[in-house]
This record gives sequence, C-alpha cells and structure tokens, in this order.
Amino acid sequence: PFFAVDDVTFAVQPGEIVGYLGPNGSGKTTTIRMLLGLLRPTSGSGRVLGLDINGEAEKLRPRVGYMSQKFALYDELTVAENMEFYAGMYGVNRPDQRISELLERLNLSEQRRERVAALPTGWRQRVALGVALTHRPELIVLDEPTSGVDPNARRAFWDIIYDLAEGGTTIFVTTHYMDEAEYCHRLGIMYAGRLLALDTPDALKQNLASRNLPHTNEPTMEDVFITLVREHAAR
Repeated sequence: PFFAVDDVTFAVQPGEIVGYLGPNGSGKTTTIRMLLGLLRPTSGSGRVLGLDINGEAEKLRPRVGYMSQKFALYDELTVAENMEFYAGMYGVNRPDQRISELLERLNLSEQRRERVAALPTGWRQRVALGVALTHRPELIVLDEPTSGVDPNARRAFWDIIYDLAEGGTTIFVTTHYMDEAEYCHRLGIMYAGRLLALDTPDALKQNLASRNLPHTNEPTMEDVFITLVREHAAR
C-alpha cells in the first residue's frame, strides 16, 4: 500500500526552528495537515502543544499560526484590513494595537493602506506571516513559505523567523531550498513519505563527512540530501 507519510516520529522543543527538507510529493504538507488536525492519520498518534491531534484539534487551532504556500489573503482588502479580518476571527484583544505592532515588526507600516493585490510577492509573503501571527500563537507552521520569492526577500523573511524563535515562538517549516535548510536549528530530510534523518544541519554534514564517501570531504546540504535519498531508493 501507498502511505503519504510512513512511520514518521519526531519532537520539537519550544523556541526551536525545525525544518523539513524534501521535494514536492515527499509528505511534508501531509505531515502538517495531520499535525494541525486537518487530516486524521490512518494509524499512530501525535501531540502538539500537549494536545492530541486526533481528539483535541479544536483546542489546538487558536494556539497555532499557519501560513500556507498560497498565502490565504484577500486581494481586494488592504494590508491592515486583512489583519483586521483575522484578528476579528480570533477575538484578538486591542486589535488596532496588535496590528500596528505587527506592521512595524514586519516593515509593512508604509503599506498598511495598500491593496494586497498590488503588492509584490515578497511583500505579500510578509502580510501572510502577519496574518498568521495576529493572535500571538505559540507555534507557527510554515508550509513552503518562500516559494517563488526572490533571494533578498527570502533572507529578510528568515531574519523575522529568527526574531520570533528568540522570543520563544516555536517554528515548524517545510522547504525545498537547500540554503534555507541551513537556517534551521534542526532539519529533517523527507522523501517518499519517510523521515530519513533529523539532526542539526552541521551534524548531518559531519556525519556524511565521517563516512569517507567519494567527494564528501566537505559535504554540502545538497550532498547530504542526495546521499540519503539514493541510499533509501537502493533498499
């Protein structure tokens, strides 16, 4: 039988940035959907923020911020109006103050009255993150958040992610960019529904270097990924 996610086990600590690196179709988004209680696993169990993903998903959602690949924004609304809408959904106290804080933190204050449809992709990305942060979540889940965004915007986005983690917010992020994988505190290599490895980026590279394989004296994250995938495929 085919399993979109097959026997995956991992834990994430508060304030940690954990990434899943893998190609499209490897099971990253399916994992996220199960963690958020949007998709029930056929077997196994999971807890997020101490809550059972199978039975307590409704309690979980107000404590989690989710940013999808497609940026769930209303194009005809302004930047501030998008945040106001989601603040109302979550019952945020003092929404005007919270939105002003987020706009300043995300360097969006000058764009607050601009329609989202008129913004470049990098700015839209920040608005989507602001929406996900509106209700002060303990955990942020980011599914391919920088797909289609230019390198400068990606780097600026990760600076914001680091600030959030330093403030105690837990980050779970999926990506297929090798350079972004290096930014995570710990990184999981995902392929064909399996979690092939999970460790710090440095430890993953050092482990590969210690094996004395050809052309891996100073391995890159791409070397790690390709080696693990090839070994998995050869089994």
